[in-house]
Amino acid sequence: MNAMYPGTFDPFTNGHCDLVQRVARLYDRVVVAVAASPGKYTLFDIEQRVALAGAALADLDNVEVIAYQGLTVDFARQHELGVIIRGLRAVSDFEFEFQLASMNRRLAEDVETVFLTPTEQFTFVSSSLIREIAELGGDVSEFVPAAVSKALSELKKA
Repeated sequence: MNAMYPGTFDPFTNGHCDLVQRVARLYDRVVVAVAASPGKYTLFDIEQRVALAGAALADLDNVEVIAYQGLTVDFARQHELGVIIRGLRAVSDFEFEFQLASMNRRLAEDVETVFLTPTEQFTFVSSSLIREIAELGGDVSEFVPAAVSKALSELKKA
């Protein structure tokens, strides 16, 4: 069985990395699907987000990182991915994720959604929080892969 882990990943965090490592043990092939999200403000463009996630996951043979736009279920079907992985950090994530999973099931009943909780040390780490801390000059190096930390530092200099 093949799975996808969709998201904006702006930026890709150690929490994302942990989740993908765990998913890679469960599924034959895992696609980290980086969403274009044209209506959303992003710190990094889609090519950078794909490259940064790819660098963080380079040691996982059954994982690939691909950019996409459009409906997640359409991407899943096109790439023969029967499972959508979603992370639930806290109870507050559940309502939105439940709605999303229900709508995806309605659009594509052949694609299942599986929820995973993060390893405890990553429960409070979110891309938006990391982005805000980095934009305000804070050190986020313990929360993101080395390549992401370097890219965030370079943004500060620009």
